[in-house]
Amino acid sequence: MADLSDFPITRRWPAQHPDRIQLYSFPTPNGVKVSTALEEMALPYEAHKVTLADADVRSPEFLSVSPNNKIPAIIDPNGPDGQPLPLFESGAILIYLADKSGKFIGRNGAERATIIQWLMWQMGGLGPMFGQLGHFYSGPGKSVQDPYPVQRFVDEARRLMGVFEKHMSDGRDWVAGDYSIADMAIAPWLRAPDFYGTTELLAWDDHPHLKAYLDRFMARPAVQVGLVTPPRD
Repeated sequence: MADLSDFPITRRWPAQHPDRIQLYSFPTPNGVKVSTALEEMALPYEAHKVTLADADVRSPEFLSVSPNNKIPAIIDPNGPDGQPLPLFESGAILIYLADKSGKFIGRNGAERATIIQWLMWQMGGLGPMFGQLGHFYSGPGKSVQDPYPVQRFVDEARRLMGVFEKHMSDGRDWVAGDYSIADMAIAPWLRAPDFYGTTELLAWDDHPHLKAYLDRFMARPAVQVGLVTPPRD
């Protein structure tokens, strides 16, 4: 059985099943990416709830695995060469799990590159823009009187939605061919405007292909589990 005792995080969030991938997360869009991937790939894992409170994400134990103090993070007890491997950053984790399982990363180099291209589009664009818009529109930044931040992120979020709408308008079901880790990254963030109350602001109904795509994603059984893993309560 794997020995994870050298990892300080396991003292705060003990591993009941140390032979399984340890997931430290919370069901935000970034957290849902990884819980969904683990479900889709049928990789054995154990989920630990790490709230977004400083007491959790800035604790020495969590920082020992995720120095950027952001969820999600994992420890794979059976990493490369059989050694435990800690990882943070949701995109990096998705690529690692896809390589480990041999699933959802394409069948050849060209497909892999296309999938990673769209994964990076989410990581560098869609997620940050939707998140910043939510922060200034309905989050802590809503007290800022200057209208510029909201308009800045509305404009960029709409632009990105337009990019995606056009890409999906040719009848494809998934963003990079077959269902992949790119979809597991993008679709959870497409749920964010509903959470932040920005759907009308973003003219959501003007994007029918985007909406249909999100419905397809939400209909997957693994997604329904991933959305509530680990449970909020």
